[in-house]
Order: sequence, then structure tokens, then C-alpha cells
Amino acid sequence: MTEPITASYVQEDGDWKITVSGSGKELTGRAPGIIAARDRADQLVEKLSPPEHSTVVHLLNGSALEFTAAYMTARLTLPEIEPLEVPPPANGKAKEKAAKPPVPQGKELPKAVDEAKSKEKPEPAKTPAKAAQTS
Repeated sequence: MTEPITASYVQEDGDWKITVSGSGKELTGRAPGIIAARDRADQLVEKLSPPEHSTVVHLLNGSALEFTAAYMTARLTLPEIEPLEVPPPANGKAKEKAAKPPVPQGKELPKAVDEAKSKEKPEPAKTPAKAAQTS
């Protein structure tokens, strides 16, 4: 039989207070953010009842929808990071040609196709002066 368990969240001074109640018991905990609070709630639920025998309802201000919105916003919001600084080249000149990145194993072209590609020679491009002379 499934045991209903309620996890209630309250924000206090930047931290979250979690109260998990079910099976006639109540446990509390604290965490620094809503994601950590959700993880802490899971730990408290495990102390109350085995996971396969429980259904947990997470509530923020008495609303499961409000909790879900706050939790998903926190999960999907990327933290602000400082822009990446690219150091200048060691010799003062930009690299002329970057090395090809390695091809993941199993994604290589068959050997026959790879050899055929290397044998093909591109046509020399016509220079504008030669093109003008032929017309």
C-alpha cells in the first residue's frame, strides 16, 4: 500500500526549511537552495518510509504547482559566469590552420571512401585576368 507523504517548503533568510510528514511522523531539515532542499526532502522521506511504498507531494505555500514552478525555474536557470578570456598566441601570430579534432570511434568514414576523397584533386581556380582574356 502506498503511503502519502507531504514535503512542505518555506524560505527563511535565504535558506529553505523542509518539513516532511507521513506515517504519523514529522521530520525537518534545512538547505541553502531549493534544489538542495528537494534533495534533502528525499533523504528525509527515506527515513520515514521505503521509496517504493511512498508517494511524495512537494508543496510551496501549500501549492504543488508553486513548488514545481520554483523548482523547475531553479533547475533550468543557468548561473551567471564570467566571460571567457582568450590569451594571445605565444608567438604573436594567429595559428594558420587548426588541427582537426579527433573523430569519435565508430564515426569514421569507411577506408575506401576516405582514400577516394584524398585522391580527388580540386580544379585550379581561374584568376580574374585569365577569365577576362578568354572573353
